[in-house]
Amino acid sequence: MTHPSIPEKLLQRWCRPVVIAIVALLLHVIAFNAITTHPVHPVLRPDNAPVVTLQLQAEAVVPAPVAPPLPQALPPAPRKLPPPALPELPVIIAAVPDSPVIVTQVPAVIASATATTETIAAPVEPVAQAAPEPEPEPAPAPAPAPAPAFNTAPPPSAEVKYDVQALRDGKIVYGSGKISWRRSGENYLINGEASVLFFTVLSFQSLGSLDVQGVAPLKYSEKRFRKPETNTHFQQANKLISFSSSTMTYPRTGGEQDRASIVWQLASIGRGDATRLVPGSALDIFVAGVRDAEIWHIKVVGQETLTLGGEQFATWHFLRQPRPGSYDTQVEFWLAPERDWYPVRLRQTETNGDYLDMSMSSITPLAER
Repeated sequence: MTHPSIPEKLLQRWCRPVVIAIVALLLHVIAFNAITTHPVHPVLRPDNAPVVTLQLQAEAVVPAPVAPPLPQALPPAPRKLPPPALPELPVIIAAVPDSPVIVTQVPAVIASATATTETIAAPVEPVAQAAPEPEPEPAPAPAPAPAPAFNTAPPPSAEVKYDVQALRDGKIVYGSGKISWRRSGENYLINGEASVLFFTVLSFQSLGSLDVQGVAPLKYSEKRFRKPETNTHFQQANKLISFSSSTMTYPRTGGEQDRASIVWQLASIGRGDATRLVPGSALDIFVAGVRDAEIWHIKVVGQETLTLGGEQFATWHFLRQPRPGSYDTQVEFWLAPERDWYPVRLRQTETNGDYLDMSMSSITPLAER
């Protein structure tokens, strides 16, 4: 048996690893090429070889959570008003050592809290506080009652009876009438009527109070022949004058009269302030009728002497003439100063010429109630 020589041993020692490495490299290349280009064939195994079973399971897919239904849209929030504008901020001048001066406009409170170096601040004027709300002023005292236009002194209670003469449709007819004036403390009541040929052609009533301005009516009622009764109201609470026969209203300020009370207001003025009666002068008094009201321009015609019931009376003659174009009645009064200024004659004249004339026949004093 021959033994290899030393050079052969060295060659065998170096060649074997090289050959093994080359073979391994070739096997890897062949295997890689087979895997990438050919399908993998099943590997035969001995019958008695153990079987290892690998089961690939897909990753369980967890269903995505179902989002809850969206809540119904809420009504839009009320629009907020922008915050009030802040007052102009004071200017803070801060000086940092070895740094340029920085001028910034920030609230003084923030500047003092965050400054870590010496701060030189310009004097800041205090913010003006809102002035306290003034205390409510006391309610003004009610306005005093208007000063009376005249000095008045209502006459004592009495009943005046009259002889009546009327012109109707071109015919003169005669009749009788009466007016009762009653005082009861601070109140009064007037009732009057005129009758012709057994027919009452006019009846009226006025009631109210007596105040510093004289006669102050509250209600006036009037009934003419073949016409419905009308009512005129002098409302104290509402300070209005209203009518049952129309929708007109007028303010009630004091001193207003109705068609019955005006006579006794003139008598009150005559008894209380006769110096106001000058021939040719006039008295303006607001008088309410049955449908409306207006200022009566009552002219003081002057003094006249009348013979009534076989007796002569010195009287003052007053005339209320309607304004031009008006269809209202012309009214005349004769008051007797010697008989407490009672109306001793009354006359109403229509625009068509018809008239109602009432001349005193007697005066009867009445007891005060």
